[in-house]
Amino acid sequence: MTENKAVQQKSVRRNRVAAAAACFAAALITVGVVGTPSATADGAAQGGARPAVVAAPAPGLGSAALVQSEDAVRQGLNPVGATVVLTGRQGLSACSGEETMRDLTKGRATAYASVAWTFDTDGLLTESAASAPTGAEAATWEKQLVALVQDCQDEPAGHWHYGAAHTLTVPGGTARWYPAYSGDGVVGGGVAVLRSGSKVAVVELTGRAAGAPNSVEGIATAALKRLAS
Repeated sequence: MTENKAVQQKSVRRNRVAAAAACFAAALITVGVVGTPSATADGAAQGGARPAVVAAPAPGLGSAALVQSEDAVRQGLNPVGATVVLTGRQGLSACSGEETMRDLTKGRATAYASVAWTFDTDGLLTESAASAPTGAEAATWEKQLVALVQDCQDEPAGHWHYGAAHTLTVPGGTARWYPAYSGDGVVGGGVAVLRSGSKVAVVELTGRAAGAPNSVEGIATAALKRLAS
């Protein structure tokens, strides 16, 4: 019974997150996320066919350290808008429910930065990052993020889940990325946990159809390079 209850709680949590993501994307489109090629630090954003995130001042971390529009374009995605937040209050991933980076770090980060990109087709790209006081604390947060992702690897038949971890390395940083599978076993996006020194991040691509593993790896690699720069 305990196991069934846990599965039900996880299903409710994910359904709530999926609905929230859909509403969020719809809201961005409704307010007309088109026009200027920039995103503001307080969350209001507008973008044209090639929007770009504008770096906002933050101690040790800013939106320039996040995945950019050109990173998505290289993976065959056409971003039309972005919302940038520097409070750490954006949801971490489809598997973390309502937990945010500020929740995970217990508010101890020296800086936060997050972005949510929308596209001209179905899909959403989100990233949440935090800068830790020390490398040791960043390593602890990285382990916690990995544990959150792994919690959605072992699921009952017919449920969406994350696949096996893949590792990648760039100068100054390492990452683990995981493809996401629908209940029918179809690949549709994925998630990655990143770390560079005292900075950690989680980036997720949702709503992608076939070929997503390559897109997720490409996005993860680009995001890791940004974080390590």
